[in-house]
Amino acid sequence: MTRKPFTLFGVAVALAMAASVPAYAKVDVEAAKALAKADDCLKCHAAEKEKKGPSMKEIADKYRGKPEGQEKAIKNMTEAMEVELRPKGSGKKEKHKVISTKKPEELKNMADWYLSH
Repeated sequence: MTRKPFTLFGVAVALAMAASVPAYAKVDVEAAKALAKADDCLKCHAAEKEKKGPSMKEIADKYRGKPEGQEKAIKNMTEAMEVELRPKGSGKKEKHKVISTKKPEELKNMADWYLSH
């Protein structure tokens, strides 16, 4: 009978941990790379290196683990917001290029690929 509270506690902890992890699907890396290449995303973003834009690692560090991370990454790809170019503090700005796809599954895959770095 003393094991039951610990078992329930263990289940509660496991459920809490599962709820705190974003529900990202498995990333189709090749499809994401192909889309990034076709839309010139790699002109400004690299996996580790800062270019005109932040690295994918920096983007992932900013949004990883946040429930709205995927949504914010997609918003950045689809809304042509004005962004500051690198290096930070340069004062140079431009409108972010809008990704060509409108398919939700492709947008989610691209966002998840960036967030996987």
